[in-house]
Amino acid sequence: MNIHYRALLLLCSLGLSVGATAGEREDLIARYTAEARAADPAFAGFSAARGETLHRTRHGGGKADTPACTSCHGEDARAAGRTRAGKAIDPMAASVSPTRYTDAAKVEKWFKRNCNEVLGRECSAREKGDWLAYMTRQ
Repeated sequence: MNIHYRALLLLCSLGLSVGATAGEREDLIARYTAEARAADPAFAGFSAARGETLHRTRHGGGKADTPACTSCHGEDARAAGRTRAGKAIDPMAASVSPTRYTDAAKVEKWFKRNCNEVLGRECSAREKGDWLAYMTRQ
């Protein structure tokens, strides 16, 4: 197989994986949309502004050392964060970490853990969708 043909195949396969990544994220958003509508028939869509507020606000219901998402993820979603134990966290912004939010099981795992730590409860579908709307615009 000549080198140009291999390069073309590689580029095509990368294009397909990027498309699949975007589709998986869109499927997750569609799932949260359906859940949010089921919880509130007046639901009118996700808001990046509400997502940013959720991300930046200090909450009192969770753990004292993690009152906000920014406690670990930092103020700039495009920069790396750090856990309380000092472990690095990859940037949350989809523009910097394009494969973020493409594995529904992983997204749910981290929402469950982080919402409980910050809010002291699980996030609603609307909160998850708002937060993702904010992160996918960063």
